[in-house]
Amino acid sequence: MKFILRLFPEISIKSRPVRNRLIKVLTNNLFNVALHHNFALKVQAQWDKLIVSVGEDDAEATRELAVRELSRVPGIHSFLEVKEFAFERFDDIFAVAGPIYGPQLENHTFAVRVRRRGNHPYNSQEASRIIGGMFKSHYPNKGVNLSAPDVTINIEIDQNKAFVITNKYKGMGGYPVGSQGAALTLISGGFDSGVSTYKAIHRGMRVSYLFFNMGGTAHELGVKQESYFIWDRYASSHRVKFVTIPFEPIVGQILERTHHGVRGVILKRMMMRVGSKVAARLKCEALITGESVGQVSSQTVTNLNHIDAVSDCLVLRPLVMEDKQDIVDKAKEIGTAGFAESMPEYCGVISDHPNVCPARSFVEEEEAKMDSSLVEAAVAAAVVMDIKDIPANTSKLEEEVEIVHELMRGDVLLDVRAPDDAQKSPLVVAGHEVITLPFYKVASEFGNLDNLKTYALYCDQGVMSLMQARELKEKGYHNLKVYRPQDDSAATSNNDAVNGNTEAVTRE
Repeated sequence: MKFILRLFPEISIKSRPVRNRLIKVLTNNLFNVALHHNFALKVQAQWDKLIVSVGEDDAEATRELAVRELSRVPGIHSFLEVKEFAFERFDDIFAVAGPIYGPQLENHTFAVRVRRRGNHPYNSQEASRIIGGMFKSHYPNKGVNLSAPDVTINIEIDQNKAFVITNKYKGMGGYPVGSQGAALTLISGGFDSGVSTYKAIHRGMRVSYLFFNMGGTAHELGVKQESYFIWDRYASSHRVKFVTIPFEPIVGQILERTHHGVRGVILKRMMMRVGSKVAARLKCEALITGESVGQVSSQTVTNLNHIDAVSDCLVLRPLVMEDKQDIVDKAKEIGTAGFAESMPEYCGVISDHPNVCPARSFVEEEEAKMDSSLVEAAVAAAVVMDIKDIPANTSKLEEEVEIVHELMRGDVLLDVRAPDDAQKSPLVVAGHEVITLPFYKVASEFGNLDNLKTYALYCDQGVMSLMQARELKEKGYHNLKVYRPQDDSAATSNNDAVNGNTEAVTRE
């Protein structure tokens, strides 16, 4: 089977050397995608299109696979499924095109569109009229309608070859992956970071993935799965990396040492510092984030300026002027919305009554309260893996954790909320001891607790507690469960006020 691939229009208008380079990159990408998805193809490059041959004409499964994957390769505007054959006369063309289009003409108007390339004693309009006359006389129809036909018969002529078009498909558009440099995307699993990653790939960037782990194994697994999905679907032509940075020590110091009004900005500045160093290590020229002006407090123009000030490389924000609903709609279109909707989100927060336009000097003063060695330590602790290895890495079954709505006698409550939340709304359950241990300390300090007691982990939404419990289970601890009271008023009396004036750390 054969396909004619139309190039993204911005490629076609480039100078000849640039266009040739982009076509070469796209051709190599097609071979790599086919190899990754286990089908073979041949590519013939022309100045304005590519002719791709895939498998055998009667291999329906291969055809469906090829159509699906070609529609997801950046650089292709649209593509046509065609039957190719040699011809000498118009009768040869009609012999192939007639059985394909003829039965569709009964009780319908039609038009023949011919695109011609080469030296022939006729032009495209003349060829259209001749072939159209053959269809009109041989098949029942309601006549020719050139302006709004019910059926359009598409034929391409190239020298002594003809192509009868049997199907048309929309491509992804954009530039071929790898043609516009390399970047490192900060991916959190939310709507924004997935869409911003896709948009960078669409514009031809080779994208590696950087995840700041602030919530344990469950969140990391979810983000890994989404990252693999994006890469496998839209960018499998290139080998890229997935990098995990343990960020709990940094989050802990932000929560314990800095002013609540600028915690979100400081968090992002620390991410930029670490991200810049990881990007340099991976030879990436830019960082990609999902930030949009005004979406949350750390994304005001003032705060974005403070954030960019610490980055050693270019920061790209594909969504910077996008509305949230448009971002959500795009996530549904590209297939990442399901990940975002089910992704674990923190109960912990960074900024309570955040400052939307703090002075740079104040941000720097608060940031100076943190250990200067944190950035280098985070970079040194980075875990780097080839993204193609993610399926094997995430296939392990997660430990099941008991979730209870009522406590047993002797159970000790473990409040894993951020310190501010725990102080504002202390957890009190009659007859039970309560220990406050922030989520970012659970993994390192749980082992210091009395292992003869059973601990019920608690947080406002029940998600952070579940993530921490799963991680503890994987470490070999079994004297734990997750406490989700059916009436949270007994545990915290100020949730609505807190949630209305705080900024989550994972979804910006």
